[in-house]
Amino acid sequence: MKRAFILLITMVAITLASAQNERWDIRKGNRAYGKGEFQSAELNYRRGLERDSLSVKARYNLANALYRNQNPAAAEQEGAKLTSDSLMVKIGADERSKIFHNLGNYALSQRKWSEAVEAYKNSLRVNPSDMETKSNLAYAQKMLKRDQDKQNQDQKQDQNQDQDNKQDQNKDQNQNNDQNQNKDQKQNQDHNKDQDQNQQPPKITPQAAQQMLQAIQNKENETQEKVKREKAKMYERQQREKNW
Repeated sequence: MKRAFILLITMVAITLASAQNERWDIRKGNRAYGKGEFQSAELNYRRGLERDSLSVKARYNLANALYRNQNPAAAEQEGAKLTSDSLMVKIGADERSKIFHNLGNYALSQRKWSEAVEAYKNSLRVNPSDMETKSNLAYAQKMLKRDQDKQNQDQKQDQNQDQDNKQDQNKDQNQNNDQNQNKDQKQNQDHNKDQDQNQQPPKITPQAAQQMLQAIQNKENETQEKVKREKAKMYERQQREKNW
């Protein structure tokens, strides 16, 4: 029993010593921060977190030191850890408002307008009367709207450009089709002309023409002679048929 009591006293003493050292690191960090020695302040706040990873003051001050040391992305990362449910239950309303306000500033410095707007709104939900937060919120909303309008305008310009390009393509296609059609018509005309030239009758000599006329005349004479013979035979048949 006595040994257990001594062990308990020892553990309490160690815990108190660690907490005392954590507070001492934070104080050293605060003094460095006040002098503008943000790197030194950051180191001291980190030492405080090594002693107590749940120290809200050490992490809150570390985020501010990182922000002052031109590292808003890291500041935002550390500040966001303070919004966990396990830590929020330990933080008062005024501190919660400040945490969200700082997160808005970290996002604002990175031109993350949407994140900044949400952070400032969260701060005002806790402390609606904070005029500085309201002013920062109005600025973040203005910048967000500006970027959205510019994005919409760029999209509209891209759409108009695409439409113009499509119209130009259609115009070029129509011109190509007209040129191809005219070319085909000319080729067809040239082809027909060639065919007409190819189909012209060959020249006939006078001797050949005389022979052709003589042959036609002979053929006509033969035809007339044949007709006469047929008429004579028909007459003979008619005479026989009518004869009783």
